[in-house]
Amino acid sequence: MSYLNLEHVSHLYFTKKGYTRALNDISLSIKEGEFVSLLGPSGCGKSTILSIIAGIIKQSTGTIRLQGKPINESSLAIGYMLQQDYLFPWKTIMENVLLGPKIYNKNTEDVKNKAMEMLEEVGLPNVADAYPASLSGGMRQRAALVRTLINDPKIFLLDEPFSALDYQTKLKLEDLVSKLLKMYQKTAVLVTHDIGEAIAMSDRIFVMNANPGTIEKVFEVPLELRNEDPFLVRRHPKYQLLFDKVWEELNKNEKESVQTKGVHKVDES
Repeated sequence: MSYLNLEHVSHLYFTKKGYTRALNDISLSIKEGEFVSLLGPSGCGKSTILSIIAGIIKQSTGTIRLQGKPINESSLAIGYMLQQDYLFPWKTIMENVLLGPKIYNKNTEDVKNKAMEMLEEVGLPNVADAYPASLSGGMRQRAALVRTLINDPKIFLLDEPFSALDYQTKLKLEDLVSKLLKMYQKTAVLVTHDIGEAIAMSDRIFVMNANPGTIEKVFEVPLELRNEDPFLVRRHPKYQLLFDKVWEELNKNEKESVQTKGVHKVDES
């Protein structure tokens, strides 16, 4: 049964000179516990979709339903992990992690103990009293992951959370995030430009095109890949086969976009 549904969602950004159609007629369904990726070129509206799901912006047309109800009527928490960790530098790691529970008056001893357990789960057992400046980029992102998970979000949104990291750290965090989201049974939507990352972490991949943002094709990741850790997925024979198919689709979309550029009445300024 579908858990999260976007039905004919479009979005316009208005300026003094006109408007840009960022998204056009986006429809997709995500099952509970599923991990999906939005893959496509810059400007195709991937991050806009996340912002709409999170309620940061309101779509121009269309509906979004969570468990069959309009998402704005749902009481279920939504977590959002960004490219930057956005930890407050003047607060300790534990104080940063407990910001959500403190805001919602749920900062109990049980929650504090759970936060400490989760820091240990992500390999940060001795940094609770440290400040962000003393941690590496990868450690800070792990702390940001705990800060998001401690609020028990039912939907986990990831907007290129590994893009600012070195490649080795990125691969390690892919494994960690995949493991934790499966452990805590989260429904996840990842925005990425990285084909390999999308294949390694996802159950399905939604390939998007730009000007305006549309979903062009959906790829089902083979079960053999979904059952592996992301690092090991890249070694599997079926990984390269799927990579080539996704690459071909992205190239086809790019060529078609160049050929039809200017057909849509949009403001490119």
